Amino acid sequence: MSALAAESGASESTGWDEIVRVWEETDAPEGSKVEIVEGIVTVSPPPSEEPNDTAELLHERMYGALPPDCNWGIYQTLGLTCPETGGLFVPDLCVVPRNALRRGTRVHAGEAELVVEVTSKSNANHDRIKKAHGYAVAGVPLYLLLDAWQSGRPTATLYGEPQNGTYRVLVSVEYGERLTLPSPFKLDLDTGIFPLS
Repeated sequence: MSALAAESGASESTGWDEIVRVWEETDAPEGSKVEIVEGIVTVSPPPSEEPNDTAELLHERMYGALPPDCNWGIYQTLGLTCPETGGLFVPDLCVVPRNALRRGTRVHAGEAELVVEVTSKSNANHDRIKKAHGYAVAGVPLYLLLDAWQSGRPTATLYGEPQNGTYRVLVSVEYGERLTLPSPFKLDLDTGIFPLS
C-alpha cells in the first residue's frame, strides 16, 4: 500500500478539498482501491480472488434481504465520505438509499444503512480500526467486517449502535457459523460460504 498526504497549513475545509482533489487525480493501476484514510490518500492493490468472491457471494444474498419497497441499492464501488475523520472510503459493499446518489454530491457515509469491509492482508488494520471508527463517527447503523485474516480464525463481526466514534459488537462468529443481520434486513447468513484466504 502506498500513501500520499495533503499539504498542511491550509484551513480545515480547504485541506479536505485539497485531499479530495489529490484523491481524484491519483493515477493508480486498474483495479486498485484509492481511498482517504485519516487524511492520507492510500492506494491498495486490487483485491485477490478470495475477497472478491466473498463480496460477490454476500452481494448476491443481500438482494433478498432488503425490505420491500425500500428503494435502497447495493453497491461495490461507491465512495463514502467522512470528512469528520478525514476519510473517503470505498467499502467492499454498502447499502445506500438510491436517492443519496442522485443529489450530484458525494455520498456521506452516514447515508449508508450497512457497510461491509472484507479484509485482505494489506488492509486488515484499516478495516478493523480506522474505517470502523470513521463509519461509527458518520453514524452508519451497521458495519459488517468479514475478516479472513483474524489471528488464524476467520471471523464475521457485526458492529452496531455507533456512539462517540465507537461501535458495540452485536455478534461475532467464526467462518462456518451463521450470522443474522438485524432489522430492517432479513438475512440469516451462512458464513461457511466464504472462501478462506
